[in-house]
Amino acid sequence: MTGRFAKLTYTPSVLEIQQKMGSNAANRLRFSPDEVEALTEDEAAFIAQRDSFYMATVNEDGWPYIQHRGGPAGFLHVVDEHTLAFADVSGNRQYISTGNLASDDRVALFLMDYPHRTRLKLLAHAEVTPWSEASEDLRQALPLGASGRPERVITLHVEAFDWNCPQGITPRWTSDEILESSVGDRLRELEQQNARLRAQLSAATLGQTQS
Repeated sequence: MTGRFAKLTYTPSVLEIQQKMGSNAANRLRFSPDEVEALTEDEAAFIAQRDSFYMATVNEDGWPYIQHRGGPAGFLHVVDEHTLAFADVSGNRQYISTGNLASDDRVALFLMDYPHRTRLKLLAHAEVTPWSEASEDLRQALPLGASGRPERVITLHVEAFDWNCPQGITPRWTSDEILESSVGDRLRELEQQNARLRAQLSAATLGQTQS
């Protein structure tokens, strides 16, 4: 964990619990706690491969709210080393996350790679811009899903990030990931074998009928 992420998450109550539990987490830090963190090529590549993420906001009463966002791979677009953006499309019209951001612009994101049991956590300030008022260059850079129409652009100004250990992450695969894996190769091989056996059985049945 970096010093910046720890500064934002290791509040006095957290540090007190760490001390009581004999944890040395606060001593395993790197980089300056006052330096806004820059995304590296590793984070940018990881983000570009994701087709979903979880975003937490907080309402006026202090209650957290987590929303799952999905789209084509890379729909969470890396603008630069400090900035991300995505198109917020029409949905169930509850606008809970959008309403929360009107009073508190802080967000936390979880980006998951289930097959490799990898998780990237991000803390950021969100800037909400109506779709029609966003720059043409930014709108063109944001991949859009098949469902819903874009209503706004949410730009995330990254403050800090942290990579998690794989503990507790259950491996899961999408259908596309399965087809691209060795399991997919085996499935295609079995389908080909099945097709050959069907053809042989059909030929044998036809020969018996003709005789």
